Formats: sequence, C-alpha cells, structure tokens
Amino acid sequence: MPTTSPYSGLPNKLVRAANGVDHAYRDTGPQASGGVPLVLFQHFRGNLDSWDPALIDALATDRRVITFDNAGVGGSTGTTPDSVEQMARDAIAFIAAMELGQVDLLGFSIGSFIAQQVALTRPAIVRSLVLASAAPQGAAGMHGWAPEVIGAIGHPRNQPRGIPRGLLRPIPIQPAGGPGSHAAHVRPGRGPGRGDDLGDSRSAV
Repeated sequence: MPTTSPYSGLPNKLVRAANGVDHAYRDTGPQASGGVPLVLFQHFRGNLDSWDPALIDALATDRRVITFDNAGVGGSTGTTPDSVEQMARDAIAFIAAMELGQVDLLGFSIGSFIAQQVALTRPAIVRSLVLASAAPQGAAGMHGWAPEVIGAIGHPRNQPRGIPRGLLRPIPIQPAGGPGSHAAHVRPGRGPGRGDDLGDSRSAV
C-alpha cells in the first residue's frame, strides 16, 4: 500500500546494521510495488529533515524512496566517518540491513561522492546512479571556501562553535602531478581515499 503521509509527517525509524550502527531512516512511496527502491544520500552535515519534502513526495509518487542518516549524523548512532570510503561502507551496511538487494542511488553534494564510492565498492547492488551537485574526488577548486564565505563566517559574531579559525583560511592547491591529474588537486599530507574532498570533517561535524 502507498504511504499517504507526506514526507514531513513520516516517523523516523531505526534499523541496526552489521557495523553496529542504528541508522535513522524514513521509508515512503509504494512499499509493495516490486520495483527497485531509490535510496538518497544527503549533503555534508545534512540529516533526514534537510530534504525538501516536495522533492521526496514527487519522487515517491510511484516508487519506494528511502532516506537515511549516515553513521554519527542526525538520529543515527556511531562515529562520524572522516573519509568518503568509510561513509560508503556505512551506507552499504545500511542497504544490507534494509534487505534491499539492488537499488537506485541519488546522491546530493557530498552524498554524490558517497554514491560514486558505493558504485565502485559494491557495483552489483547499484542499478542506476543519479549525481546532483557532484564532482570527482580531488576536483580543482574543491579545497577552499569562497572569499565572501570566509568573510562572513570569519566575523566573531558568525563564528560557528567548534571550528578552529585556522580552517577559515583558503586552502591552497599544491600541484603534485601533471595538469588534470588527481594528484595535482590533493592537499599535501593527504592521499586518495583519505578524505581529500572533506577537508577535516571531524572538526566541522
């Protein structure tokens, strides 16, 4: 039977994954349609309430749609990962805990990074991939904030608690390889698979 409640009125549910994390999630749309469910990956620091209900309701008109909080975010337990790879492993554990089998993935912003990594790590479970506001790992310009953002957040009145002021400085891109290479856009001291696109997420979550 289709879920009649709009996304904003759905209750949060919990499912225990094999990694020991209790993932908070919402499940909407026709539950018994027999089609491939659509699983959504949220942006950096986003949670279940960060999705636009109008978008979810439109997507769930004729298919099952599932949103969830990754480990350590929102209503989920666990420790917030500091790499895209670990976020992907946690997402795969959630999908397995939901016994979904094959899924379609829609990733938004950092969720698009996670979705790409899920497809690389466990390609058999991904039927199709939709990437919104996406970029490849190490893309040029991914490692700094726009000057107007630095100016606004850098003011003491707007300073987010828990973020060291050193993080508010632009992060220069240090060429370490030829033009267009992945290495040309990796921060010094960090390597592929070590959270290059996150900066240091542990300081900002």
